Amino acid sequence: MKYYTTFSVRTYECDSYGHVNNAVYLNYLEYGRMDFLQQIGFDYNGIVKAGYAIYVSHIDIHYKGSAFFGDTLTIETEPTKTGAVSGTIHQKISKQDGTVCAEADVTWAFVTSDGKLHRIPDEFMVDGLRPEFEGVKK
Repeated sequence: MKYYTTFSVRTYECDSYGHVNNAVYLNYLEYGRMDFLQQIGFDYNGIVKAGYAIYVSHIDIHYKGSAFFGDTLTIETEPTKTGAVSGTIHQKISKQDGTVCAEADVTWAFVTSDGKLHRIPDEFMVDGLRPEFEGVKK
């Protein structure tokens, strides 16, 4: 199931060429992932209180087009793999006209507060983390 986050490019995100700096796309991806977790009902604050965290272990990003100040961008987020301790999320950032600015596959891992891999506790394994989930978007 795909989830969507929409926002506008701000002036301070643009570089001297006038387009969104490539490093800013990593912030956009994180923003989209956090919104995705909220949309699926994942209790991020709860995992932190319980002594866990989610770490990004790898990002494979491909830059495909430019975005500029004022552009409205949409981040499409879709889980593509979920295992016992980790998973992969595919994300695509597009402009309103359909131009794809960037696509990324983000690998994440569930860890203890000291950074050791840990099986995702059942109470935090929400359906939306599973690629096969076909529920209703919120």
